Amino acid sequence: MSKKYLDLLAEKYGSEEEVVTEIINLEAILNLPKGTEHFVSDLHGEYQAFQHVLRNGSGKVKEKIRDIFKDELSEQDISELATLIYYPEEKLKLIKGTFTSDEELNEWYKTIIERMLELIPYASSKYTRTKLRKALPSQFVFLIEELLYKTDRYTNKTDYYSSIMEQIITLRQSDKLIAGLAYTIQRLVVDHLHVVGDIYDRGPEPDKIMDTLIDYHSLDIQWGNHDVLWIGAYAGSKVCLANILRICARYANLDIIEDAYGINLRPLLSLAEKYYDDNPAFRPKLQGDERLTEQEQLQIAKIHQAIAMIQFKLESPIIKRRGCFNMEGRLLLDKIDYEREEIHLKGKTYPLENPCFQTIDPEDPARLLEEEQQVIDKLLFSIQHSEKLTRHMKFLMKKGNLYLKYNGNLLIHGCIPLDEDGNMETMTIEGQTYGGRDLLDLFEEKLRYSFAHPEETDDLATDMVWYLWTGEYSSLFGKREMTTFERYFISDKATHKEEKNPYYYLRENEEVCRKMLEDFDLDPDQGHIINGHTPVKEIEGENPVKAGGKMVVIDGGFSKAYQSTTGIAGYTLLFNSFGMQLVAHQKFSSREEVLKDGIDVLSVRRLVDKEMERKLVRETNIGTEIQSQIDTLRYLLEERYMK
Repeated sequence: MSKKYLDLLAEKYGSEEEVVTEIINLEAILNLPKGTEHFVSDLHGEYQAFQHVLRNGSGKVKEKIRDIFKDELSEQDISELATLIYYPEEKLKLIKGTFTSDEELNEWYKTIIERMLELIPYASSKYTRTKLRKALPSQFVFLIEELLYKTDRYTNKTDYYSSIMEQIITLRQSDKLIAGLAYTIQRLVVDHLHVVGDIYDRGPEPDKIMDTLIDYHSLDIQWGNHDVLWIGAYAGSKVCLANILRICARYANLDIIEDAYGINLRPLLSLAEKYYDDNPAFRPKLQGDERLTEQEQLQIAKIHQAIAMIQFKLESPIIKRRGCFNMEGRLLLDKIDYEREEIHLKGKTYPLENPCFQTIDPEDPARLLEEEQQVIDKLLFSIQHSEKLTRHMKFLMKKGNLYLKYNGNLLIHGCIPLDEDGNMETMTIEGQTYGGRDLLDLFEEKLRYSFAHPEETDDLATDMVWYLWTGEYSSLFGKREMTTFERYFISDKATHKEEKNPYYYLRENEEVCRKMLEDFDLDPDQGHIINGHTPVKEIEGENPVKAGGKMVVIDGGFSKAYQSTTGIAGYTLLFNSFGMQLVAHQKFSSREEVLKDGIDVLSVRRLVDKEMERKLVRETNIGTEIQSQIDTLRYLLEERYMK
């Protein structure tokens, strides 16, 4: 350890007593039970459903209430208190309207505040007082601590405590205090949040999810394929940008682009109006009770065609300059007979339905029109200069990784590419062969380089970000090829099939999962792989807990588009000091329904794994960091104060 570093430490801990006190404090923290981890995945822009799961801690809030008040409150009263903690401002308005006098309301205030003050010590029982203090609403810290730690053994402070409560009510601070206590409880029941990919996709409000995550107290993100698509667009990949716009048009979510991020789509609309007409294959797919006027649908259909053709054109030069991607079979524009409107694909000829090739030169299919080039250039400039999107993408990069090893578990959104025998598939790039963890590390290295150099738009790093979206050996795509073109233009559904990587059936095998954990330097006896990306078809009896508990898949369908397939509205996972629990969620209708009826959307909890002994902080990632701090402080103590 360098002398300079010791000098800096000595400035922070200026005496032997200060060093010893900190060592004692840190050693004690190591013996606390580990905090609760909360895992969510595949949010797909479904902000309201995500908010509810976040606020109720996948049922942890109500569980704490029931533990404390089960002998005192009815189930209805427990639900009422839980809803107040989930949505304090809205619930307060509803409740206050039911009282006919101030006296009744004030008595209710006292009762609720006392119950919340009783709940907080239980919810924070695994934390130090310092950590609890940081979770309290800053404007009320002094008052709350006085009421939390009140002792009146000698009856000297009875009037003091009563006065605090009376003045809170008299000065009309009750609502603010209750809201502050509610958010404190939400924060205390979950120590750390893991978002296992796909914040973005077809849902309407990914920007609001990002704003929520930025304000969250402790979290990490494992990028999903849709997240990487957005990162790639911001990093300078025009083909990633075209994909984003095409998906938003396909699902009538262009508001995300225009309203949420302030991107001007007028140049794209002008291009679309000039070259394209209505086309049934490109009409937007509306969800549930979503409604658009005929004019709006026609406009989106034209935009959809324009950006899809730009996307297909942009793919070709990447495929041609990157032989290592092994994607020559996807040079589809070169395989079209434009006069006959047919395509030659894998030895067969298929008629093309609903073609929209007005801007394609059959002699040079991948060439962008000057107008198309101008449009995509303007859109890229706008994307890279959106203040809100810049903030969101920088946060994704700061908190995100392709995979994460955390507290003995491997968190990954998609897959680890495997062959049929369960061996790591390999990819040769610039003369070097990569597979498994090395390949994932290379993907992340290239993505980070591309993000740091947005001015480079045709380099290998930027091309590899697109490969992560669509490539055969991508850990995020996990299929042999992406058949977007075929789904638009070929009626034979056999061409639409996307063959999954063997990972997706081999992950049922415990030995394969144990081997993957070992390859990532994790203990296969203790560790689990936490996976998202593929909706679990519970309606057909599929089990999200696989391979003897070594694999847990938590994409159960937050996205409304998948709920008819899955039969549920998503899985989340809880991991506390006692073990792991999987929570299934029923469809989230609305916040208003929860406020009115107190209905939670939780379903069944399944025990995934139970700890033989309660897991302590010293056995976690944070514990390793704390132990390192302790070792450093002991060295400082020996070198500076005990020689």
